[in-house]
Amino acid sequence: MVEGVDHLPSETAADWVTYADHVVVVSAVSEVSVPPSQTELDRGEGIIGRTVTLEVSEVLWSRDGTLVAPPATWDYSAIGAQFTEGNTSEPFEMALHERPRVEVGHSYVMAIRWEPERCEDGESEPAQWRGLGEGSEIPYDDGVLGNGELEGEIQSPQQFAATEENVAFGGLEEQVAGQSADALVAELETATPTATPEVPVDAFSATSDCV
Repeated sequence: MVEGVDHLPSETAADWVTYADHVVVVSAVSEVSVPPSQTELDRGEGIIGRTVTLEVSEVLWSRDGTLVAPPATWDYSAIGAQFTEGNTSEPFEMALHERPRVEVGHSYVMAIRWEPERCEDGESEPAQWRGLGEGSEIPYDDGVLGNGELEGEIQSPQQFAATEENVAFGGLEEQVAGQSADALVAELETATPTATPEVPVDAFSATSDCV
């Protein structure tokens, strides 16, 4: 189990409508391993990543004025496994605290944001879809929020919402656990953005500012 830093605020409905472009229902349909770097292999320890193909089955909400349509499919960079002592054949599976691993055969509701290509010191990061953070990925097996895979384990909505930490500091995902996506949409439609989000560039532009 590892900790991660949220990309953007994601705990409340106001966070979602401020920073997300779309809220979608996705199914994880396939995955491929991302091999470790040669440096990691030489060192004998490192990370074996995963790229999970997500199919978008429903768009639940879209922010007014967003310039980029939601994707039909999405290659999601998921947490993978760690290897040590040069043993890449039997790595230790990893999971992020309080987040889904995003595993094939399961469904999720995700708040996603389009981010254009970024350039820094001549290096480029490609344009891509990204989530917001820990609070923006909700298990959604059988059409029930909070039902399904979390931290690599199958949990019920009651387990999802009832940890001591969630009871004390529960956000949007805990509020809607056990309900259908309609409950989530209702929260989003009544939420007020807390800031003016950065407007992304056209997703289909063929130009690049990177040199």
